[in-house]
Amino acid sequence: MRLLLVEDDRLLADGLSNQLERAGFSVDTTSTAKEAMILGEQEDYRVGVLDLGLPDGNGLDVLKKWRMNHVSFPVLILTARSDWKDKVNGLKAGADDYLAKPFQTEELIARLNAIVRRSEGRVHSRVKVGRFELDESRQCLKLDDGTEHTLTGTEFRLLRCLMSRPGQVFSKEQLMDQLYNLNESPSENVIEAYVRRLRKLIGTDTISTRRGQGYLFNDDV
Repeated sequence: MRLLLVEDDRLLADGLSNQLERAGFSVDTTSTAKEAMILGEQEDYRVGVLDLGLPDGNGLDVLKKWRMNHVSFPVLILTARSDWKDKVNGLKAGADDYLAKPFQTEELIARLNAIVRRSEGRVHSRVKVGRFELDESRQCLKLDDGTEHTLTGTEFRLLRCLMSRPGQVFSKEQLMDQLYNLNESPSENVIEAYVRRLRKLIGTDTISTRRGQGYLFNDDV
């Protein structure tokens, strides 16, 4: 699940990026309003974390421009400004949530998962499709016979992407976008390798291959 982190405090950004990746996100980080504008419009993010006080502009202006340009991924504003008027202005500009510094990382991750669930029309932290249930908080897969399988970070991100939109075909490029950030450059063969590993857990027919198109999760298998 791809996430854009816009934060000019390098130490904070590095620490958050590591913890967010452990929580199942693939994180791109920028410290400027200019680059945030470009990334938000060009890349396929599921959620964003946006600081307001940026060295070359106001994060609120970035958010307003995103929304004007139909950039619709949910955004959590993260800032040292705790005045209620700032919160109201942020929400009016199109933010989905607001968290003031200092904060606990666990709360940030919980809020991010919550707004992603709402954007996907879900209320629970489990993605249930057919006979399978993916637990986001524990990063494990539960089968209908009660058995559970702990997943690696990449296995979890890949399966979550497929299960979040069952029946939709994802190309290798789309899956790469959700699994890896801009600083990583794995080959497309990596996707094939992880699909093979997941099929050993859930069956070959559950993740189907559409030749020349990509992969899809069958919710009726």
